[in-house]
Amino acid sequence: MGDKASTHPGAAGRATAADRPSSLRNVVLVGHSGSGKTTLVEALAQATGAVKRPGRVEDGGTVSDHDEIEHRQQRSVQLSLVPVEWDGIRVNLLDTPGYADFVGELRAGLRAADAALFVVSAADGVDGSTRMVWEECAAVGMPRALVVTHLDAARADFDEMVAVCRRVFGGDDPDAVLPLYLPLHGEEGRDGHAPVAGLIGLLSQRIFDYSSGERTDREPDAEHLPLIAEARNRLIEGIIAESEDESLMDRYLGGEPVDVETLVADLEKAVARGTFHPVLAAAPATDGGRQGLGTLELLELVTGGFPTPEEHPVPAVTSPGGAPRPPLTCDPDGPLAAEVVKTSSDPYVGRLSLVRVFSGTLRPDETVHVSGHGLEDRGHEDHDVDERVGALSAPFGKQQRGLSHAIAGDLACVAKLTRAETGDTLSAKGDPLLMEPWVMPDPLLPVAVVAHSKPDEDKLSQGLARLVAEDPTMRLEQNPDTRQVVLWCLGEAHRDVALERLRARYGVQVDAVPYRVSLRETFAEPSQGRGRHVKQSGGHGQFAVCEITVEPLPGGSGIEFVDKVVGGAVPRQFIPSVEKGVRAQAARGVTAGYPLVDVRVTLLDGKAHSVDSSDAAFQTAGALALRECAGAGRIHLLEPVYELRVVVADDYVGQVMSDLSGRRGRVMGTEQIAGGHTLVRAEAPEVEIGRYAVDLRSLSHGTGRFTRAYVRHEPMPQQVADRVRSEQTNEG
Repeated sequence: MGDKASTHPGAAGRATAADRPSSLRNVVLVGHSGSGKTTLVEALAQATGAVKRPGRVEDGGTVSDHDEIEHRQQRSVQLSLVPVEWDGIRVNLLDTPGYADFVGELRAGLRAADAALFVVSAADGVDGSTRMVWEECAAVGMPRALVVTHLDAARADFDEMVAVCRRVFGGDDPDAVLPLYLPLHGEEGRDGHAPVAGLIGLLSQRIFDYSSGERTDREPDAEHLPLIAEARNRLIEGIIAESEDESLMDRYLGGEPVDVETLVADLEKAVARGTFHPVLAAAPATDGGRQGLGTLELLELVTGGFPTPEEHPVPAVTSPGGAPRPPLTCDPDGPLAAEVVKTSSDPYVGRLSLVRVFSGTLRPDETVHVSGHGLEDRGHEDHDVDERVGALSAPFGKQQRGLSHAIAGDLACVAKLTRAETGDTLSAKGDPLLMEPWVMPDPLLPVAVVAHSKPDEDKLSQGLARLVAEDPTMRLEQNPDTRQVVLWCLGEAHRDVALERLRARYGVQVDAVPYRVSLRETFAEPSQGRGRHVKQSGGHGQFAVCEITVEPLPGGSGIEFVDKVVGGAVPRQFIPSVEKGVRAQAARGVTAGYPLVDVRVTLLDGKAHSVDSSDAAFQTAGALALRECAGAGRIHLLEPVYELRVVVADDYVGQVMSDLSGRRGRVMGTEQIAGGHTLVRAEAPEVEIGRYAVDLRSLSHGTGRFTRAYVRHEPMPQQVADRVRSEQTNEG
């Protein structure tokens, strides 16, 4: 690792199936948008010989960002798998989007990986979202290393970036975050800037020069040794502190030299355990070179220090019915247990499922059991079906390189699993299993959509169903109150990509329309009204008269209908007709078109005609009577109120509470939680929090997250209600 001088070129071409889990490494790249993750993946692919030209593959697309949407937006929007070979080890690199709207793709990458590379820009620093992901990884003990990019940027400062990483990621033990190399600057140019041309290995005390585009190593110059002495001593002490040999520190402090091989071995063990987090530096090759700065050192760390799939615990499994099952291990000969971590559509082969095999071996053309449970609230129906596996392949850019099989610990794409959705479990037909799902964020930004044209309307339902099947961080709702089709997304960028995919992949053009909150109406005071429906137009006429009173009831009471007619003023057979008309009008609303709730309607009196009275006439009279009551009395608009639980970094608590107050929110309390965060509990009207998913992210610099839960409907302030009624009239 690190100071070894291997120059193995790797392998390219048709994918070969891994034969044992120990020859696999699954690594997810994490970092904010623009930190250089995709560039780093392509630099590693180039350094291993998987790509001949920087940033290109044979079919003319980029390695990671090959989707047309990514080309147009100039950023990653989906999880991408790029396998490379190094020293007989297949490294499955999982490139994730850095933008917060696509955190679902990041979570899928974390699920599929056994270790994480956190990519940070020397020019931009560390953002709040990256800190939160680091904490998530720390909570489950996932091994992590850091890679500093953009070393040649004008504001780049490697030493300062290391100090930031130690402070942000080191927690109580900053000496668990230390660099393995220091950048070596080349000759200063006319602009006064000296580019980074190589690295100084702190353990081996050798220079690794990349200025020619190929790594060469040599002894350091005399002036280099004093510069690295302090960093080297700190690194050695940090490694020894993590050593399983408890006597090593005493011997080192006593002046006994520790050989480099021992230090490297202890370093690799500490990295694999997730207790030490080395910092490296990397940059793509320039001037037509093949090996970018630090790429070989990074490959040596990944293959030598990151754990194999055998060292990573397999998620818990049950039967599809929930009965517990014995824990599984990463054994190619064990029971089949695989998970769909991503679903996409290919215009040529149809649905493609990216699968992580945790146990057993997956083979093409065999029948497997597909289990999917627990996402009903997002539009995913529970299902247990048997399906035949199509072709297996290893993706590389737009290419799909065929695989003969995929063993435990490996990742592969499966074609034509028509029922499998992201998060589903694949298991043996005769031994069905259900894997414990990973945590996914709740989509909290509503987007109401309508078909752009009649042909789009015919395809809308199927297109939306496919979209939601691919993305478990998206929820589809058919709102019965507003009769809107609503896509719940994670943010505006997530929304834009979803609508573009609908158009580009499924040929469905939709328009986003204003999201309507499910308001209600109720009476603020008792009221009385008379409904008279009398028509004579030849033949049988229509005659019905009814008198009613309406009085408000407590919230949640619904519509209560009471019959107090005496003397047969309304014949008994027509009293249900009056109730039916009242309830139908209540459902349509009485002022602004929102359902009427929480009232008691009492039928007091009326008139009938022996010939012209009918069921339809009394229904109409009942509706007219309710509308007259509404015209004579005061009507409240009721708005849904939600409980918000906002978790935010302590630095932004004041801003969050002030913002909630501006949304007519009521802060119910605060609570300190671990990691320098505060939980703010509040209640706020839904009409004020439609964009809160976007606004909170901006307000808290990416450190805030929230959940919402319906509490009740309550009267809307009069000035707000007047505005809503005015908007409703204008829309009509």
